Amino acid sequence: MADHHLSAEHIHTVWDRTLTPALRVRPGDTLIFDTLDASDGGVARRVVTGELTAPAALDALIRADARPARDAPRGHPLTGPVLVEGAQPGDALKIDILEVRPAAWGWTACRPDGIGLLDAVLAGEGLQPYTHFWDLRAGTHTDFLPGIRLPLAPFPGVIGVAPAADGPHPTAPPRQVGGNMDIRQLVAGSTLFLPIEVPGALLSVGDLHAAQGDGELSGTGIEMAGQITLRIELEKGAGLTTPEFLTPTHGGTSSRWHATTGHDPDLMTAARLALRALLRRLTARGLSLEQAYVLSSACVDLKISQVVDAPNYTVSAFLPLDIFVDS
Repeated sequence: MADHHLSAEHIHTVWDRTLTPALRVRPGDTLIFDTLDASDGGVARRVVTGELTAPAALDALIRADARPARDAPRGHPLTGPVLVEGAQPGDALKIDILEVRPAAWGWTACRPDGIGLLDAVLAGEGLQPYTHFWDLRAGTHTDFLPGIRLPLAPFPGVIGVAPAADGPHPTAPPRQVGGNMDIRQLVAGSTLFLPIEVPGALLSVGDLHAAQGDGELSGTGIEMAGQITLRIELEKGAGLTTPEFLTPTHGGTSSRWHATTGHDPDLMTAARLALRALLRRLTARGLSLEQAYVLSSACVDLKISQVVDAPNYTVSAFLPLDIFVDS
């Protein structure tokens, strides 16, 4: 049994050292956080208003999750903050991720004016706003289209403590104290170490993902609400300057991969070249441009292959072939 359970009524949408703690805990305590999806219910509201059409099997579930728009600064809805007794600047917060429990449904989206890696390029090729809904009720996998099945590997997209600098601060950029890192290897069984900059640490978490490729290429993983269980410890005087973690996985578990490459003096350009080539592979399989883009965001891994062969650096995009269950 957990020592504490923090409901999704305790939500904030900025990082700020002056926020009133929602909970006070001791080192060694176990906490359950209920979390909301990254849109703070916005996607569900768009289904209710008819702006988005959900699959019939999920429509009622999605509508039931709709909630009024929040009168607060726009940002990830984060559950917390949690004050850890005895935590002081210079210490590290040691966080054992014990369980990440998916909700019943999730979503992945792209749009031509978004934050995805290829939005500007694909806008010129006719990319349309698109939201894909995923049925997560199986708990271990989800089907994208007939013949395409992704394993679930849920993790927190946002987990961090309050920065020392006067706030408020937006939730979108990751920082030296964590935040929106979107590290998909932070699954259950991982341990995260965060530098503490303010007394009490002020831990918050949210933006759970059911799955994601390294890169979150279209700007979203499989976004979902859900529940995460953490155990909190302190490492006194650790002197960390950036988050560190232990993990039981380096990423995907496919038995075979198809990789495309990009080469350029700029790593972001190389990444775009690699992803563009992979999207061609997926559209050749019959997927629309939008489907190929959001599927890539959910399961394709970008890897830096080399940074020493100047003037060009190499980025590779890995597609797990095991997702094609009919192949």
